[in-house]
Amino acid sequence: MLKQIINGRILTPQGWLEGGSIIVEGNKIKAVANTDLPIEGAEVLDAKGCHVVPGGIEMHVHGGGGRDFMEGTEEAFRVAVQAHLEYGTTSIFPTLSSSTVPMIEQAMETCDKLMAEPDSPILGLHLEGPYFNPKQAGAQIPEWIKAPVAEEYEPLLKKSKCLKRWDEAPELPGSIEFIKCCCQHGVLPSIGHTRAKYDEVHAANEAGMTHATHFYNAMPVVYKNREFKETGTVESIFAEENMTVEMIADGIHVPPVMLRMIYQIKGVERTALVTDSLACAATHGDAAFDPRVILEDGVCKLADRSALAGSIATMDRLIRTCVQQAGIPLEDACRMASETPAKIMKVYDRKGSLEAGKDADIIMLDPNLELTYVMQMGHEVVNKLA
Repeated sequence: MLKQIINGRILTPQGWLEGGSIIVEGNKIKAVANTDLPIEGAEVLDAKGCHVVPGGIEMHVHGGGGRDFMEGTEEAFRVAVQAHLEYGTTSIFPTLSSSTVPMIEQAMETCDKLMAEPDSPILGLHLEGPYFNPKQAGAQIPEWIKAPVAEEYEPLLKKSKCLKRWDEAPELPGSIEFIKCCCQHGVLPSIGHTRAKYDEVHAANEAGMTHATHFYNAMPVVYKNREFKETGTVESIFAEENMTVEMIADGIHVPPVMLRMIYQIKGVERTALVTDSLACAATHGDAAFDPRVILEDGVCKLADRSALAGSIATMDRLIRTCVQQAGIPLEDACRMASETPAKIMKVYDRKGSLEAGKDADIIMLDPNLELTYVMQMGHEVVNKLA
């Protein structure tokens, strides 16, 4: 069955296409045409002047719809994935906070199974910890934080099919070995929950750590060491030109002016948008998986208000915040939500842009950037166009 999307402003790798159309066949984009003349036998979908952009690729998300990926069950995974799908996330890398090995193994088993299903939006598993600096624990469970343990991570990396990313603090003993082991198994090592200084960041980058987890959060900026300034992790990451970053673009974890600054310095090609959302995201209630966490001021906090714990943002909100609060052009905000994470996670051959031959992951935003339509692998998920 052919579907033809017409009367939309289509974001292509070459820029905006006015008066064109997208032809979808099955779960693939068959063509992006310069004309919107009807195709015989195609079901026509009128975009009604909306922005037609690639579906969001979420590379850091802990849960949604009241469920957390740390639960490790099929039900929890399905509920959380579906919740975010309805807000424009058409591809997802479920994230576990610092966990025990049995918890990781259970989540890996579930992730492997769900990834194997036809047209699955799940692209792989992301481990945030437990190899972190305890002084930057944030909302991580402190009892599980430690330095890298080769006897733990080596077997997990060897037997995993779904593991695609692992976050770690590179100042810890054994870090370089951990980073190299991740790279050998095709897993992206990312710097996070860290107090690494420039030499440590540089050494980690040289070893293969090329990404930074929730940039500006759980890492220091420049600080005083007696009368001298010490380069913080943030400045060190800025200085490493090849390092990519992700920013929680809810306007709270990173203020809008800083979102714009990251975009200006790192650029579209090295900046991805993430929600870092918890179970209470994409839900109509205040469901929280972690009893240590409260929901206040539009964000998740530790109950003692000592730190932010995660967001309640969804993919559509990330784009709106970047455009409406940080002054980032819409096309760049959309690229940072799709193209850049696709390239970072090495799935750009099939995801992240509206091109012939790629997966039919398409969302639409009205002039106010409210989500009006979601298509995932050719399947209609949300349609508010009627």
